[in-house]
Amino acid sequence: MNNFRPIFISVFAVLVLAGCGASKNASNSTALMIQAPVNVQKKTPLKEADLNRWSHLDIIKDTIPGMSVDRAYAELLKNKKGKKVIVGIVDSGVDIEHEDLKAVVWTNKKEIPGNGIDDDKNGYIDDIHGWNFLGDITKENLEYERIIVNKSLVDEATYQEAKALNDKKIVTSTNGKNQLERMSSDATNADVTLTKYLGKAGYSIEEVNAINSEDAEISKSKMMIQRVNSFGMTVPEFKIALQKELDGYNKVINGENLSTNYRKVLGDNPEDITDTKYGNNNVMGPDKEEILHGTHVAGIVAQVRYNGLGGDGISNNVEILTVRAVPDGDEYDKDIALGIRYAVDNGAKVINGSFGKSFSPHKQWVYDAIKYAESKDVLIVHAAGNDAKDIDVANNYPNDSDDKINEFADNLITIGALNYEYGDKVVARFSNFGKINVDVFAPGVKIYATTPNNTYKLLQGTSMASPNVAGVAALIRSYYPKLSAKQVKHILMDSGVAITTDVIVGGKATDVRPFVNLSKSGKIVNAYNALLMAEKMSK
Repeated sequence: MNNFRPIFISVFAVLVLAGCGASKNASNSTALMIQAPVNVQKKTPLKEADLNRWSHLDIIKDTIPGMSVDRAYAELLKNKKGKKVIVGIVDSGVDIEHEDLKAVVWTNKKEIPGNGIDDDKNGYIDDIHGWNFLGDITKENLEYERIIVNKSLVDEATYQEAKALNDKKIVTSTNGKNQLERMSSDATNADVTLTKYLGKAGYSIEEVNAINSEDAEISKSKMMIQRVNSFGMTVPEFKIALQKELDGYNKVINGENLSTNYRKVLGDNPEDITDTKYGNNNVMGPDKEEILHGTHVAGIVAQVRYNGLGGDGISNNVEILTVRAVPDGDEYDKDIALGIRYAVDNGAKVINGSFGKSFSPHKQWVYDAIKYAESKDVLIVHAAGNDAKDIDVANNYPNDSDDKINEFADNLITIGALNYEYGDKVVARFSNFGKINVDVFAPGVKIYATTPNNTYKLLQGTSMASPNVAGVAALIRSYYPKLSAKQVKHILMDSGVAITTDVIVGGKATDVRPFVNLSKSGKIVNAYNALLMAEKMSK
């Protein structure tokens, strides 16, 4: 992650704000070309308040590569009334009791709460706010581990690929364990040193940054704590995160990753898509701390705007339908397929999928669910993944192109992640990319949103970029409900801001490529432009 140092934006290249023409097809619309000023330089550091909502800011007015959300509300949506849109969050679960989310939680009006009866006869008893396909499971195996245990899931070549990956993981886990143990020790020692030097525990980032000492040990400790702070964590939080990683490494090293069967507590057959009687209606799962990811994703889309709490959601007129299907580990194809169908059948017009994996034994089940969503005019927004890989080559499931070239559906849009610093570092160092299989980029570094138990945090990932786009999609579908899912997808792509410069890929200074080659559109999502195009297309 990038650290919290002040950010300065330098040297804008010529940017294109795509508008639209009279065509009813966004991809064929005539572009209204607007050139951004050249050599725009941000004169002041990025304040914390701006950092916490940078994805809402405007690339021209604020010189930050945000999505111009605030500008869209101020100039385009003022005094307009939209239609309520249901957004399905297929994720780890959502804290539906959160102070900044409870007002936007979807409620199934066809169910009578707590009567133990499937009132709406959809197969899910008392599904008041969604459905939990994981039951009491919080952790899961990775897909390659399940393949090694059950070779019959895949062909021989895929099995050998999974086995080779596990062998490699054992080596990297051993090395990683040693590194993390050193980091944990270094962080502890640095914390002790600075606590003594500053005369107090619980010192601030600013106090650490202000330290000016010629003592080698103090300087070394300062650098270590600054490194910890760069991850957006305190030392105790950092050590907890390290321990979680260490636990994972130990499981791989000792083979526990292959011997644990988390799924058996559900009682279903995960290899049978017709076995649907499993899970429960507790969309928060058994442990709120384990639903941080889904709660954050939901907040990016829908946390209440301008209520004085935490951050602001992208869309102001949505209901969040929770589908708990993504554990700490790899999701099952069956849960994702059924989860998509559940969200579609209960009225979702946009579904966010901030998940993904490299192996998918039952990918056809998910493909069929994507096609089903397309038949019901539902847009699926999916994260591109965080491996800094070209997914035109590497596998990243689910997708909408089994051969990585020909799309079988046109209702899935795949999102790469942006950094908040414009210039050659505008692409998040972790973000996957692909000229064919990534559609567009959006803010995904240091995104401020809801986390469990009425808290808020800055998190990063294509997992955060995806709901930023899902929020814009929901805005379009709210104010221009006659537009189809396909049209909304292409509006998001075609109306974006084009970046015509070269950028660093994968955080490697030696890997510099034209931004236009990293996605199909070569653009970054812009809500202001998208609404302008939607307005034109709706006439």
